Amino acid sequence: MEDQREKPPLRIGDRVPGFAARSTQGPVELAQFRGRWLILFSHPADFTPVCTSEFVALASAADRFRALDCALMGLSVDSLYAHIAWIRLIWDRFGVRVDFPIIEDPTLEIARAYGMLGREAYDAASVRATYYIDPDGILRATACYPVTVGRSIDEMLRILAALQRVQDGTALAPADWKPGCDLLRTPEEQIEKALSPEGSADWFYSTIPDTSGSGSER
Repeated sequence: MEDQREKPPLRIGDRVPGFAARSTQGPVELAQFRGRWLILFSHPADFTPVCTSEFVALASAADRFRALDCALMGLSVDSLYAHIAWIRLIWDRFGVRVDFPIIEDPTLEIARAYGMLGREAYDAASVRATYYIDPDGILRATACYPVTVGRSIDEMLRILAALQRVQDGTALAPADWKPGCDLLRTPEEQIEKALSPEGSADWFYSTIPDTSGSGSER
């Protein structure tokens, strides 16, 4: 296999690399998730406090992601057995069942393929990355966090809903947009609209209602 350290980082719009791996839900392949959205998120290690808080929150919100037809998949360098022991601890301590797969990546092969690590990195101490992958296997958004700061589950859901709403190109999601709130119209690309007697900014900035009927995440 080619040296993953020489691969450039993934960019929005790239087709994400396929992989097969062992997981807490059995063997998984990325191809299994074609046809629906997938959020692939990494964590530096099992049995760490910030990661534990994230997995409790994500597992508790799994039905909200499911309602948006989105699967969740965790990843770390820890072994499958460490993942299983950690899930058991989460169940015993918090009463929360982690039902989404957590895959093992002991050789850092997947982390390097996705650009989660710098080319010279030899451990996963800094890995906390999130990848929003559309039903066609295309990367639509990414987010990276330091090991000291946990993700916002509400923000993950907001980004996912926004990506789904603007995917057809008919609208844009403004700052702080939530499902059910007004969207922005895609700007006109002809000078006639800019010179019309309407408001001088209307050709590039005007709102439209969100008629998608997805106000449940509001």
